[in-house]
Amino acid sequence: MKGKGKSKSKGKSRDRISALPQDTIEKILTHMPIRDAVRTSILSRKWRYYWTSMPKLVFDVNLNPDAMVASSMVVLSGYEEVDIYKFVNAIFHVLLLRRAPIFEFSFLVIIETEIYSEIDQIILHLSRDNNINKFIFKILGIDSYLLPRSFFSLQGLEHLDLSYCIFEFPLMNKGFSRLKCLRFCEVDITHKMLFRFLTNCPLLEEFTWARDYRNTELTECDLVKLFKCLPLVQVLKIHKLYIKDLGAGSYSMPHTLPISLPHLKVLVLGVCFLELSTVLCVINSSPNVEKVKVEICWDHHWWCLQQTFINLPDIQDYSGLNLDHLKELEITNFHNHGLEMEFVKLIMCKSPVLKKARIELHSHVSVNEEVKMLRGLVHMPFPRASPAAGFTIERRKY
Repeated sequence: MKGKGKSKSKGKSRDRISALPQDTIEKILTHMPIRDAVRTSILSRKWRYYWTSMPKLVFDVNLNPDAMVASSMVVLSGYEEVDIYKFVNAIFHVLLLRRAPIFEFSFLVIIETEIYSEIDQIILHLSRDNNINKFIFKILGIDSYLLPRSFFSLQGLEHLDLSYCIFEFPLMNKGFSRLKCLRFCEVDITHKMLFRFLTNCPLLEEFTWARDYRNTELTECDLVKLFKCLPLVQVLKIHKLYIKDLGAGSYSMPHTLPISLPHLKVLVLGVCFLELSTVLCVINSSPNVEKVKVEICWDHHWWCLQQTFINLPDIQDYSGLNLDHLKELEITNFHNHGLEMEFVKLIMCKSPVLKKARIELHSHVSVNEEVKMLRGLVHMPFPRASPAAGFTIERRKY
């Protein structure tokens, strides 16, 4: 009898996971690679269909180009080489066996063969599900992938993250009225189409726009249009976009744009730092910003390094700069040029509630230059607005 009682308790302890609520099991499966989640169906009759109710599906292929072995082969993260066509068929298999709505769908793949018609069919299938609220799509292939019209039927989206594709917004489409977070990385889209799309996303709170310098140049007019499209935005990240010298080398550049972003809390600018007044204009047009991160991109415009910077703006010219809410400043890829130092000094003397300032130095900055820079910041010719602000200088990590 004692032996029997012991075996029963052992049996119960072995199946504790199965005794968990179904939603908890689904969350556990969600954190597993999709292949392992599907394989749990062989554990028992009870486990056969758990994976078909997972609210989140992630098909993640290693995006490292060095992992490519042949034109029709891909490498799944942590797994052996897989034929891309079998991989796509596996996605269809998973989708067709679904027994519950999909709330999140991620598709990340690098390919060297054209399977765009198959991907079109996947998106068409997903477009029939109005429950999807998060969609992440990153595909790097031979040519840029044109999103099909069926994609714009995903009207329940609240989070959209697109990379390496062509975005052609249909004229009669009403956009995504529920969208709150939008991230575009190397998405081929015209300024006009982008602004029209953003106008049709009235609830947008976070917007990330990253594009190669060679393809995108922002002007003052573009910035004004962009701001008009983002009335509720709280997080704005602009990466790898060349903000044109709006002031044309003079002080004709306005200190603020005719429209501001009153709800903006976090501003990230990854720009060519050729014209300090341009960057300051964007910051000054965000009156309630609490965190500013500037990613300096001299590397993409080597000719910037040859500029003499004879018209650096005077601190007194920005007496009306409004940084009363700025708590955190971060600058990366800092080369210690005069223009950059002027920017740091200006921010330091205009931020009364600043708590944290961090500068990440480029590897080209010598130790002697670093010491000289520190000395210059300590002995500033004007007082810091927030003397208690923590200030750190670090080396760029690769």
